[in-house]
Amino acid sequence: MDIANIRKDYTLRALELDEVTDSPLEQFSLWLEEAITAKVNEPNAMNLATINAQNRPSSRIVLLKGLDYGFIFYTNYNSQKGQELQERPFAALNFFWPELERQVRIEGNVEKTSEADSDRYFHSRPVGSQIGAWASPQSQVIPSRFFLEDREKEMTSRFQNETLHRPPHWGGFRLIPTYFEFWQGRASRLHDRIVFERQTTEEWTRKILAP
Repeated sequence: MDIANIRKDYTLRALELDEVTDSPLEQFSLWLEEAITAKVNEPNAMNLATINAQNRPSSRIVLLKGLDYGFIFYTNYNSQKGQELQERPFAALNFFWPELERQVRIEGNVEKTSEADSDRYFHSRPVGSQIGAWASPQSQVIPSRFFLEDREKEMTSRFQNETLHRPPHWGGFRLIPTYFEFWQGRASRLHDRIVFERQTTEEWTRKILAP
């Protein structure tokens, strides 16, 4: 494979400083809406990066499930990412929408969502996904796929006679942003990059970065 010669020139759009809104959350919402309208594949998929006790990063793709004053996603609190976020409540997100030649990087502090919000989202999920949250000891070593299938059968049987409620080890996190970078691909790798940095709760500074 000639990986070094895989190239794509970006020519769809431009991003100017006077075109973005004063609020990066509002700007992000506009871009997300455009990605959804353009039928981008999994527009709410985002790379989540965390840090472990040895200060080593790890990342994975998770799904954005809510947007208010932060970015909300859900997981098993006992998973690797769940434990890392509770021990070091800082993280970075990256959205990539190749069909629009755009990406957005976000950094910030992390908090748990309320139990009421976690309950509400949990009960909005398909029943199979609710069962899966009980069946999977996420991030732990398991002997085989059969182990998961047996656990799924066990939990399905259990909740035929018991109310299917949210597991205590499962719930939401909210990343509260302190940094945004909006990236628009441009020709000759001279991409547009606009950064927002939080100064106060309501105030952000804006600047342009060289590609």
